[in-house]
Amino acid sequence: MSTVSAYFQLWRVGWILVREGVVSALPSDELPPSVAAAKSFVGMFARKRAKTQKRSDRLSKAVERLGPSYVKIGQFLATRPDVVGVEFADDLSQLQDRMAFFPEGAAKANIAGSLGRSVDELYVSFGEPIAAASIAQVHPAEVMTPQGRKKVAVKVVRPGVRQRFTHDLEAMYLVAHLQERFMPSSRRLKPVEVTKTLEQTTKVEMDLRLEAAALSEIAENTQNDPGFRVPTVDWERTGRDVITMEWIDGVKMSDVEGLKAAGHDLNALADTLIQSFLRHTLRDGFFHADMHPGNLFVDPKGMIVAVDMGIVGRLGKKERRFLAEILYGFITRDYIRVAEVHFEAGYVPGHHNVESFAQAIRAIGEPIHGQPAETISMGKLLTLLFEVTELFDMAARPELVMLQKTMVVVEGVARILNPRFNMWKASEPVVGEWIRNNLGPKRIATDIKDGLKAAVKLAEAAPEIAAKTEKFHHELLKMSENGLRFDAETAEAIGKSEARHSRSGRFALWLIALTLVYIAWVVS
Repeated sequence: MSTVSAYFQLWRVGWILVREGVVSALPSDELPPSVAAAKSFVGMFARKRAKTQKRSDRLSKAVERLGPSYVKIGQFLATRPDVVGVEFADDLSQLQDRMAFFPEGAAKANIAGSLGRSVDELYVSFGEPIAAASIAQVHPAEVMTPQGRKKVAVKVVRPGVRQRFTHDLEAMYLVAHLQERFMPSSRRLKPVEVTKTLEQTTKVEMDLRLEAAALSEIAENTQNDPGFRVPTVDWERTGRDVITMEWIDGVKMSDVEGLKAAGHDLNALADTLIQSFLRHTLRDGFFHADMHPGNLFVDPKGMIVAVDMGIVGRLGKKERRFLAEILYGFITRDYIRVAEVHFEAGYVPGHHNVESFAQAIRAIGEPIHGQPAETISMGKLLTLLFEVTELFDMAARPELVMLQKTMVVVEGVARILNPRFNMWKASEPVVGEWIRNNLGPKRIATDIKDGLKAAVKLAEAAPEIAAKTEKFHHELLKMSENGLRFDAETAEAIGKSEARHSRSGRFALWLIALTLVYIAWVVS
């Protein structure tokens, strides 16, 4: 997409947000007078019905008008309260995948194109869609097995969604670049990097083979875990645009009355849910990052079954150790240690004072120790922590923010099941075991083992490193004697690029100006 098209796309998004009353619903606190005045002015163009709606309803309506890719963008930004703010993240988290169904014929064509076989060859029966999301929709079907007919769920990618998302993403990149250029305070949040993360995660989500791989990986990780599993994947009937998996007959965790009627122990389910999530996070470093109640079922055996693994999160060893030490530090009120962990991990710049940072951490931790354990939220604790770290220039860590957001959601589900849920008591067996294995003597042995592995790899790569160093040395000598030079083709390409960028930028600005004049004339 050209710069002009990106500006027009951005204009369309802005106009819909204005018309649906989203812009006028933005908080005016801390806005410069000129911006606040502009917000009041554009508020006059909002639809009458929008002015009586809640902000979350206005946002849902706007995103619905913008199309499927913006539903996905909104859901992604709901996991980034550090970028859009806590209130707007809550509003965005209410976006539901209530998209219109696409024709069954298009779904069958997608399946045939992806698997190279017709639907009639693959399935004994294939039903009408029962759920539609921004990226895909789900059909019930049956396959023939040696044991007879077996019911399965078939998830099919929405036709044209990749092209639409690529088109809409250009506007997101434009906003991110403008934000970094004209809002220095936002650079800490790395808006361009956030957009790149959105692009990557959504591309992964649009390839259903990768969702199938995520289901397979978490199934291996949890095969011996009590009370938790994921659906099995039918790899023969899975491709880029389609995934076939086990049909889950169970009660959604959002249906509390249904769970009670089925005879399930809600308190035990709450404990199992949070312990499972912490095992995935700390032990495996791989977790389901979209564990809202609609994606969690309880089967007749009382097992929690998590579906829809399109969004997953990963934590490296450093991040897992960081998380565990923070939680342990808050429990033991060792705020200096919590502060030191931030500095050791490189999350807080070294020019700040550890003791001052520990003081800020204490302001979060001390009020917690005066509360009943069942009222303390681990997710909200991390939210407060990230708010404080902003004062100390801690760069945004997408993987930690996603973890924090998921933890808030999982805790919320647990408290729906058990209003007196004690997060700390339920999590102690998992967190305590991980700390004993990774923060005690075993940690030293593991670190030595990892260090030896790294040393062996370095020794194996030494000849190649030496050769590259020698080559680099010769190149430096050549540049010091002759200077840095571009070849003719490179210089010509740079010149053409600069000229094209300048022309397109001027044209875009004139076009936007003329469009604004035209719209103002029509409205008047």
